[in-house]
Amino acid sequence: MALQQEVDGSRMAGKVALVTGASRGIGAGIARRMAAEGAAVACAARTLDPDPRYEGTLKDTVEVIQRDGNTAQAFQADLSKTEDRHRLVEEVKESLGNIDILVNNAAVTFLLPIDTFPEKRFRLMIETQVWAPIELSQLCIPGMKENGGGWILNISSRSAVKPLGPPFDDLMSNGGFAVYGLCKAALDRLSVGMAGELYKYNIAVNTLAPWDNVATSGASAHDLVADFKLEDIAIISEAAMQLCAGDRSLLTGRNAYSQAILAELFVAPRALDGGPFVPEPRAHG
Repeated sequence: MALQQEVDGSRMAGKVALVTGASRGIGAGIARRMAAEGAAVACAARTLDPDPRYEGTLKDTVEVIQRDGNTAQAFQADLSKTEDRHRLVEEVKESLGNIDILVNNAAVTFLLPIDTFPEKRFRLMIETQVWAPIELSQLCIPGMKENGGGWILNISSRSAVKPLGPPFDDLMSNGGFAVYGLCKAALDRLSVGMAGELYKYNIAVNTLAPWDNVATSGASAHDLVADFKLEDIAIISEAAMQLCAGDRSLLTGRNAYSQAILAELFVAPRALDGGPFVPEPRAHG
């Protein structure tokens, strides 16, 4: 199925996109790529200002997009809180209009053994990674219907897939991935169900996961970069853009992987600013 369109930087012209977890990493990359295609991007994260634990801030993401000559605004919201989710959507609608594209990327992750996993952290992960995407979708769907359709993209992970075993590899045995995998598996199944329910409203729903690890500060904090094959952030950002600009009658109900979906669509990645993609010489493994 070849759905590639000409690269002219306007595939999302006139669209409003809300990208959560956009202060750095995958969320920031997706926000930049969608802005480069003409979307007005609402970038959301817990804080606007620097976090000493990580590189990059929400303000940085917006400044880079604006420096590229594109449109973005920053919105502070803690997506583990109901009141912040409602306020976020209202503020985006007041400032930019109805949300056409929702990218649920924000996550709170703890990789801990299941026999000692704290209930408080479990609930926080479920709230942020599963319920927040549901409620944000509920808040955006009326505007999407009013606009004649929309796109919802939930960022998942290969950790959603049942691990092979026994025997189990060291990562599954000692990596503390049980609850994280549970959240992403729930998101995968949820998204397919949503796609079925929302198809009649011309709203496409998919999940997207990187095929290889992406070198973000979050991944580094969980020791998921060293000794792993890496994927340039431009690849998953391109895949996200394609899934949220494609034919909603065809590209929906998918648990997609970045490299595979680009190959299926016969699409080569572009740089985050929409220019030619030049891979960084950092992948190993």
